[in-house]
Amino acid sequence: MDKEVDSQSVDVVPEALEEGQMSANRWPAAWQARFRRLVLAVLALFVLPYVLIVFYALDFVRPISTLMLRDLVLLRGFDRQWVEFDDIAPVLVQSVMMSEDGQFCSHAGIDWNQMRGVVEDALDGEQTRGASTIPMQTVKNLFLWNGRSFVRKALELPLAIVADFVWSKRRMMEIYLNVAEWGDGIYGIEAAARHHFGVSAAKLSRRQAALLAVSLPNPIDRNAGKPGRGLRRLASLIERRASRSGGYITCLYD
Repeated sequence: MDKEVDSQSVDVVPEALEEGQMSANRWPAAWQARFRRLVLAVLALFVLPYVLIVFYALDFVRPISTLMLRDLVLLRGFDRQWVEFDDIAPVLVQSVMMSEDGQFCSHAGIDWNQMRGVVEDALDGEQTRGASTIPMQTVKNLFLWNGRSFVRKALELPLAIVADFVWSKRRMMEIYLNVAEWGDGIYGIEAAARHHFGVSAAKLSRRQAALLAVSLPNPIDRNAGKPGRGLRRLASLIERRASRSGGYITCLYD
């Protein structure tokens, strides 16, 4: 009889230990699966902008920006009327280039000379100036967020290089001018021209184009339709530069 009890107790202990080990191993496996799904999701979000860059190379595609998506999610609505590049006044294109990225036709997405100067200023403890090119601003508007951040800049640089490689310069400028913000809920040059001056993008004067160009860095505070003295002074400077920009825009106009 004692032998039977001993035999049974010997059989029970390993079964209990085995069940405990299975229960202990089940949780790490579940967490590993969740971690793998999280990593795959992050990788998908990282790769998605590069896939969209290829998709946006198609002329009939009309991209929207992250700010437009935000306005849709918050049920604010926005005004954006897509306009083809050839239906935008050349004086507006010239003014934007002279104000935002004078080397647009010559660099491959990033103006490394300007970037080097920013890095040197930062290392010297001086206040840094802007070095964002039109490709950098375009990918930021399409895929990233506003505000200064080393993380955003690290994501922005390779996206700008790839976008500049995949898109023609005309397509790049067309997308940029159709997603740029020109006021609260005002996106794209057609909506901006009509909102601020009551004309289409094709009918903008040189002065109106310059005012719109210099308002781009801060379109909420800089109202192109109601410019202050400082904004008018900047617009005069850009207007003069735009009038002499023939050699800088050869990638856009033959």
